[in-house]
This record gives sequence, structure tokens and C-alpha cells, in this order.
Amino acid sequence: MTSPNVRRRVLAVAAAIAVMLGIAAYDPAGAGPERVGVQWVGSWAVAVTAPSPGGLSARGVDNATLRQVVHLSVGGDAVRVRLSNAFGARPLRVGAVTLAPPDGGPVGTPTIDAERAVPVTFGGRSTVTIAPGAERLSDAVGLPMLADSDLVVSIYFPTATGPLTQHALGSATGFVAAGDATRSPGGVYRRYGTARLALSAIDVQRDVQSEVGSVAFFGDSITDGFGSTLDANGRYTDVLTDRMLALPEDDQFGVLNVGISGNRLLSHRYAAGMSGLSRFDRDLLARSGVHTVVLLEGVNDINGAGGSLRPRDLVRGYLDFIARAHESGIRVVGATLTPYEGWSSFSRATEADRRAVNRWIRRSGAFDAVVDLDAAVRDPSRPTRLLPRFDSGDHLHPSDAGYAAMAAAFDLADLQPTP
Repeated sequence: MTSPNVRRRVLAVAAAIAVMLGIAAYDPAGAGPERVGVQWVGSWAVAVTAPSPGGLSARGVDNATLRQVVHLSVGGDAVRVRLSNAFGARPLRVGAVTLAPPDGGPVGTPTIDAERAVPVTFGGRSTVTIAPGAERLSDAVGLPMLADSDLVVSIYFPTATGPLTQHALGSATGFVAAGDATRSPGGVYRRYGTARLALSAIDVQRDVQSEVGSVAFFGDSITDGFGSTLDANGRYTDVLTDRMLALPEDDQFGVLNVGISGNRLLSHRYAAGMSGLSRFDRDLLARSGVHTVVLLEGVNDINGAGGSLRPRDLVRGYLDFIARAHESGIRVVGATLTPYEGWSSFSRATEADRRAVNRWIRRSGAFDAVVDLDAAVRDPSRPTRLLPRFDSGDHLHPSDAGYAAMAAAFDLADLQPTP
């Protein structure tokens, strides 16, 4: 396995080359050697996809501001923002970006304390244009943020954007206003839905004595939190964050949810993103400080095949994923696939495939660790289905209680970096 120090050197060289080629943003942390103990860590993220066939992501906006509320895992003394035009068809012009804490009002509202809104710059400028297929990382913003806190991101687009890169299932209300409303207290905003638009990550700068970095949770709609309560941060990764924050500060790590609803490991689906293997670099390697990834993916591959998938094909995909992660010094925790009897595509054949894959995950020794999420949420009297109180109602996606049970199944030691 590549050591963390070698990996950092390789990534630093790659970043320098990318800057020279004009495909990466100016990175303030890369302007000189970091102080010992100071590190950039991913605190929040989503995996992005192409725009939907309809809705705001398809239409885009013109002379308008999008306001989105994100829930951070770990806190820090400064933050930086990653904006995405990965699936855009034209250059994306950004006129202004601000960050602010919410004003303490009800969740699911766009209100901020306007006097605390802090401007964001890119290479020292308040405006930035992002090429199609690219992402840009902002300069450091001196805005101290607490762990387990909300951050309001307001992005002004002065000209027509065209269809916007998105993360469809944001599980949080998004807002839009006419003109540059980046510093507005919030009254001018209206709801547009729950998708994340043009926003893909928030990093924080931490001063700790150990390189705890971040953990990425890679998967499909179950990782994405489908069925969890809107604006309540009820995904299993959110509940796991609460457990993690009970650790000593130097053992706390960033939690990055890069699940995509409908995603498959082996094949592309337009509305559900590129395959897990194809989005590996952007959604895992490009994230800040990732040392461990939890892989919970394969149910959609099995369901989509209708019983024709050979479990060994999925196993080969897992082995490819693991090998690529290990080459970059990233540990992989394998998660067993959860039951779904009662879902429309369930059959004896798909259940046999799920069980075969789970046996391999548990017994192969290919992963650095295994978390048995199947055992955590199944009905002991009928293990082909979710325990009723863990079922959101569609028999595939867990309820809030089911997601909490998944979070409780993790041994937090498995999510720490290797000494």
C-alpha cells in the first residue's frame, strides 16, 4: 500500500501540473509549506451528476442567486468551497459567493445574519468562470466553524448558466432569488426544491496533532439517505457523525457522503450518475484528506440485471475498486448489502445474488475491514426483508430509525487512518 506521505507528494505534483494546464483552481494551502498540525480536511461533500430532464437543474438560472444550507461534520478555523461545472455544456460564470451561519431560525429556511456574510474569492477575485467539465476550489475564507453546524452558501450567477451540474437528492431545502442576493437576510428567497446545484464540497482547515483526515461514504440511494426526513440530517452518515464527534478532538475525522441515488458500481445511468468505478477519481481521490472509504454499492447492479448478473462480475468490480484505493493509500471498508424483500424488483434470483455477494464481502478478506449493515437492519425472523420499524415504507430504503441502526453498526476504530 502506498504510504500517506508518498500519496501526498504524488497529489501535490498532480495538482501543480493541473494548475499549469488550467484545469484546477488556485489552492491557498498549496502556496507554501503548511504549519505542522495544520491540514485541510473535507467536512461536507456530495457526488455530482448531469442535470435532470426537467426542473431548475435543466433550466438553469440567469441573474439569480442560489442559496444552499450544508451541514458540516468537523469544524475548523477557515473554510474553502468547491464549485462544480462537471456536467455543464458551457462556461459557468459566477459573480459572487458568500458564506454565513444561519440566523438561528427554523431549519429549512434561507435566513442568515447578513452582517456575518463573508465573501469568497478565487485566486484573489470575487468572480470566477468554470470551464465545462471542471471544478474550482476557492481561496481560504477566515470563517471559524464549529463541528456539527450548518453553513449557508449563496452563489450569484450574473448570466444564463444553462443546465446546471447537480446532486439530485440533497435532502435539504434549496432557495433561489432574483439578482445578487448573496448578502440578503433571506426574505427575497423562494424554495426551488432539494437538489444541490453547482456546489460539491466544503473543506475546513484544522490544527490538530494527528492526520485524521476524512472518511468518504461511497454508494447509492441508501448512502444518499433516500427516505430520511427532509432538513433533519437523518442519513446514516449524519448519525455516524454524531457518534464520531464524541471522540477526542484529535481522533475526529471529516465525514463525506458521496452516495448517488440509483447509482451502480459497474454501469452508467444518466439520472443516477456515472458508474461507481468511473466516478472513482472525482468523487474519492479529488476529495480533501480522504484516508478511508466505506463502500456500500451493488444492490442496483443486482436489481437492474433482474437475476442475470453473475456475482463474480460484481466481485471483480469490488476488487478493482479496492486495488485503485490501495494504490492511493486509501483503506476500504466493505459494507454488506441490505435486504429488500417487497421492493418491486425483488426475486429469488436477486436475493440469491445478494446473499452470494454478502458472503464474499464477509469472508474474502479483500477489504481492510467489514461492517455488516445487512445484519444491522434485517428482520431476524425473515432476513430477506428489513425489520419493519427500520423500513421507510418502500421495503428497500431504511427509515430514520433504520439509518440510525446502520450508523450504530460501525466500529469507529475501522474508520481511523492506519498508523
